[in-house]
Amino acid sequence: MGRLLAIDYGTKRTGLAVTDELQIIASGLTTVNTKELISFLKDYTKTEVVELFLIGEPKQMDNTASQSEIHIQKFIDQLVKELPTIPIKRVDERFTSKMAFQTMIDSGLKKKQRKNKALVDEISATLILQSYLYSK
Repeated sequence: MGRLLAIDYGTKRTGLAVTDELQIIASGLTTVNTKELISFLKDYTKTEVVELFLIGEPKQMDNTASQSEIHIQKFIDQLVKELPTIPIKRVDERFTSKMAFQTMIDSGLKKKQRKNKALVDEISATLILQSYLYSK
């Protein structure tokens, strides 16, 4: 069984989270400069078996696509070309950034640490992954 890898795509940085091989535990992996994302994923999949990419799907409250969907779709097209054997599923990511910030507060992180946007992105990816695991 391979890992599931969640992607919280952003135009500047992208948060990543993975499961263990048994797909039980979701953990933050890292935050990557988006320009280096495809290269990072190609390198990562050379050393780890990834069964599925889960990509956050940002939606408005009325269930329409958000403005960032254009960028995400371009990324998905490129990802399919570069890593065609790994399937992709989309996961609703509404409120993950707010939930990530609240998680940071609840865990006792100081105000300066909570300003770390890379950490927010990584936690958001973890929340996307946990949401998918709960729904399975």
